[in-house]
Amino acid sequence: MSYHAPVKEMLFVMESLAGLPKIAALPGFEDFGAETAQAVLEESAKFCEGVIAPLNWEGDKNPSTWKDGVVTTTPGFKEAFAQFAQGGWQGVIHPTDVGGQGFPKLIATGCTEMLHAANMSFALCPMLTDGAIEALLTAASPALRQKFAPKLISGQWTGSMNLTEPQAGSDLAAVRTRAEPQADGTYKVFGTKIFITYGEHDMAENIVHLVLARVPGASEGVKGISLFVVPKFLVSDAGVLGERNDVQCVSIEHKLGIKASPTAVLQFGDNGHASDGAEGYLVGTENRGLEVMFIMMNAARFAVGLQGVAIADRAYQKAVAFAKDRLQSRDLAGSDGPVAIIHHPDVKRMLLTMRASTEGARALAYVAAAASDMAHFSPDGAARRQNQALYDYLVPVVKGFATEMSIDVTSLGVQVHGGMGFIEETGAAQYFRDARILTIYEGTTAIQANDLVGRKTVRDAGAVAKVLCARMVASEEDLAVYPEEACAVMRVALAAGREAFASTVDYVLDNAKTGNMADTKAVYAGAVNYLKLAGLVLCGWQMARAMILAVENMDDDPLFYGAKLATARFYAEALLPQAAALAASVVASGTTVNGVAVEMF
Repeated sequence: MSYHAPVKEMLFVMESLAGLPKIAALPGFEDFGAETAQAVLEESAKFCEGVIAPLNWEGDKNPSTWKDGVVTTTPGFKEAFAQFAQGGWQGVIHPTDVGGQGFPKLIATGCTEMLHAANMSFALCPMLTDGAIEALLTAASPALRQKFAPKLISGQWTGSMNLTEPQAGSDLAAVRTRAEPQADGTYKVFGTKIFITYGEHDMAENIVHLVLARVPGASEGVKGISLFVVPKFLVSDAGVLGERNDVQCVSIEHKLGIKASPTAVLQFGDNGHASDGAEGYLVGTENRGLEVMFIMMNAARFAVGLQGVAIADRAYQKAVAFAKDRLQSRDLAGSDGPVAIIHHPDVKRMLLTMRASTEGARALAYVAAAASDMAHFSPDGAARRQNQALYDYLVPVVKGFATEMSIDVTSLGVQVHGGMGFIEETGAAQYFRDARILTIYEGTTAIQANDLVGRKTVRDAGAVAKVLCARMVASEEDLAVYPEEACAVMRVALAAGREAFASTVDYVLDNAKTGNMADTKAVYAGAVNYLKLAGLVLCGWQMARAMILAVENMDDDPLFYGAKLATARFYAEALLPQAAALAASVVASGTTVNGVAVEMF
């Protein structure tokens, strides 16, 4: 089975949960209502299902290869990327004045999910290019922006993000790559970068590297880092490609998953000789590079969370198809012979877990995308600030929770297949392997959790978290209006989950800044479980909102809304109760974790 884009589900989430009508009412977005969203998603579905998805298994069998500095991508990737560019898909979210299509992030999010679900290895190239474009549009000089952004947006060129070095993984303070200023205003860049996604490939005529480096005299730590554009081929002021820049692909990695995506080791400059060096151009001002790079990182972190939703949905679709076809054992209620395994209670449980987890995470991601649109385009200053704060809080939750969820869901997908799931030819294992990177790159789950604690909870004294709790209370009150038993079940479960979340927020606020390092370290020992708790409960809140809409619209489409009602109830009964355990672990285990001596390991 190949991929089928869940267009109807996406439109439901966009319109009913994320508030597409409000987005379409923003200045400049008047043409992006439900009709446009449906047309765009249907076109995206055709492209992703027909062109990109068939290459997914091929990429796993025949990954990108490296020889003598040249990277050759999976057969079919180059041609597919040309169609992607010609279709204008790279520019969907970017402004029209630089060649983009100017869509709201909310609609673009649906297109992005489809692309990643169809073929995550392929989709990583456009994802990193989007981050490079956003960084240039935000911080580059007009000349630099005009020189590089339009051809990135058109898909003629692609972008990469160069942070990590052999001695500096997530600790960017340890970056050693250096940039030496030249008389003509350019810089010569020297250093080695590792784990560079699509740092070298054959799908586009040029690659625009965004590179973190230090200028002479820069201070130690993250405050001394600058950001540079370093193209694979030099570009004239007229936009004509020139000679090859002094940046070479030394090797690509052999990986557990996403094998078709080349992960490069790049060498800028040759042995540090002054006559060599890769020509680069400063983005923004010296020593302020990390601020700009965070623009790329934030965009990438949201996109990686969306990858979690996408790969979970792909695994769920495959598991359902298999479960409907695979005959094994008699029905517990009695049957003449073997039945399709989807009739067995535990298989249904696994499929419902996969479905409920994916739907909840999708809804939360789309709500975050809508908040980003409001933060950027609302004419009301207060609304912009409130939605920016909401988006900032949700990004680490979406990234951390949805990716952790994807590992569980793709693992269940293997389990549904039984022994056949462990056989590569069925394809279920690929989703499990591909998903495993998501909790690692663009900041591990612990990094997202630390961000959620420090910058997103403690810094604002829990203001956003408390607003979210108030909104959940409002949804609980809405549920009480309906006589359906499912609504009562959800109301009780959501209230319990909210209370667990609220009490954990209070614990974090009370202990993260007491001045006692033991208290602080105890909080951070539980940070990942705090993030998981936030994700579990906030996704449950979205499922509660979906339940209300299902009840109200049941007569319009009994099968669709009946499934939505049942899935939401399952979330309430089987998943939300985990909130109490997560909350207890955050509060109780930190002191023990930090009290265990290193020598005991």
